[in-house]
Amino acid sequence: MIIIMERGATEEQVENVIEKLVDLGFTIHRSTGAVHTVLGAVGPNEDFEPSEFEVLPGVKECHRVIAPYKLANRAFRPDGTVVRIGGVEIGGKRVVVMAGPSSVDNATQIERSAEAVAKSGARFLRAGAYKQRMSPYVFQGLSENLLKALQKAAERNGLLTVSEIVDASQAPLMEQYVDLLLVGSRNMQNYGLLGELGKRRRPVMIKRGVGATVEELLVSADYILSGGNYDVIVCERGIRTFETSTPYTFDVGSIPAVKKLSHLPILGDASRGAGRRDKVAALARAAIAAGADGLLLDVHPDPESVLGEGSQSLNPAQLEELMVQLKIIAPAVGRQL
Repeated sequence: MIIIMERGATEEQVENVIEKLVDLGFTIHRSTGAVHTVLGAVGPNEDFEPSEFEVLPGVKECHRVIAPYKLANRAFRPDGTVVRIGGVEIGGKRVVVMAGPSSVDNATQIERSAEAVAKSGARFLRAGAYKQRMSPYVFQGLSENLLKALQKAAERNGLLTVSEIVDASQAPLMEQYVDLLLVGSRNMQNYGLLGELGKRRRPVMIKRGVGATVEELLVSADYILSGGNYDVIVCERGIRTFETSTPYTFDVGSIPAVKKLSHLPILGDASRGAGRRDKVAALARAAIAAGADGLLLDVHPDPESVLGEGSQSLNPAQLEELMVQLKIIAPAVGRQL
C-alpha cells in the first residue's frame, strides 16, 4: 500500500499514520520527496480499505499496490530515484558510462584499462575480481590483491569502481574496495544474496536474468529495497529468445517499460546482448535513445588477446568513438553525457 501525505503535512501527522500501519502489521518504508512524504507499507494484512487512511489528518491519497513489487513501484517514488555514488548521480540528468574488462587479470591490464576509460569520459571502472567458471574444478576464489589493483587503478584515474559479487560472504571484503556492487544475471533470483545486500548500505546494481521478465527483475529489486537499502539500480543485459544472430536479445523495450513501472534507474549492458564488438555501439546508442540512465560496457586495452569475452569487448579507440556519438544522442533525448 502507498500513502501519499499532503504537502506540508506535519511530522506528528506522518507518525500517526505510521503508528496505525504498524499496529496493523505493516513494515513501513518512508520516502521524503521535494513536495510530499510517501509511505510504503508492506505486509500480509489485506483486511483494510484505502479510505480508512484517506480520512486521516495529513493524508492526500492512499493506493493499494496490486503489482508484486511494492517498493520498486513508481508509486513509491513518483519523481524517480537518483543514486549518488562519490559525487556521481545515476538516474539524474547525466548519462553515466561504466566500462572496463570483464575481469582483472593483472595490475598492468587494469591500469591500462583505467587510463582508457578515464580518457573517454566514463565515470566507473568495471572489472571482476571473482571469476565464475563453467567447470567446478577450476579455482574460483576471490582475490583481495585483484580488488586492490582495481581500486588503485581507479583512484589514480579519478574513477569509481563496480565489480560483481556472487556470494553474501564476500560483501565485507568487497565493500572495502568497490563503490557499486554488481549482482549478475545468474544471481538475479539468489534471494539470500539479495536479502543480505538489502541489510547493507553499499549501492547495488542488479542485472536482469536471461529468462526473467521485467516484473521478475523488479521483484528481485524489492528484496534489496525491503531491507532498507534504497540505492538500487537495475540493468538490462539481454534475454534468451529463439534468435541466434546474437547470443542474447537485447530488450530495448524493457528500458521504457521499467521507467514507467518503477522509480529505479536502469542501465543497459550492450556488450552482453551484442556478443560481438561490431554490434555493441549500435545497441549502446539504442539504449540511450530509449531512455537508459547509463551503460555498462566491456572494454579491454587489447581485446584480441582475450579468450571468450574478448569478442564482445571494445578497444579504447572504439570506446572513444562511441562516447562522441553518445554526446550527440543524449541531448536529443533531454540528457547530458
